[in-house]
Amino acid sequence: MKDYGRVRGSKEQAKPLIIGKDTVYIHTDIVDVEDDQCEYNEVQYDKDEFIKLMAETNGEMETKISTQESVINELMFEIIPNMIGGEV
Repeated sequence: MKDYGRVRGSKEQAKPLIIGKDTVYIHTDIVDVEDDQCEYNEVQYDKDEFIKLMAETNGEMETKISTQESVINELMFEIIPNMIGGEV
């Protein structure tokens, strides 16, 4: 990963995700500054590094969703019924 910080480029380059042959660019906080120019934060990944990052992120999201589902089920089927004195 290479973090280039704040850069300036054409509006055509100012897309949130650019996937090249072997490189992926992530652009955030995109702002128009002049005629055909934008400024944005740019981070560059090689494709393998980006795929690994996305796989790790997906795994973390799956864990969070599973935890949230467990909490919701506990609320719906245990805590709330006990609070109101009944069963669902």
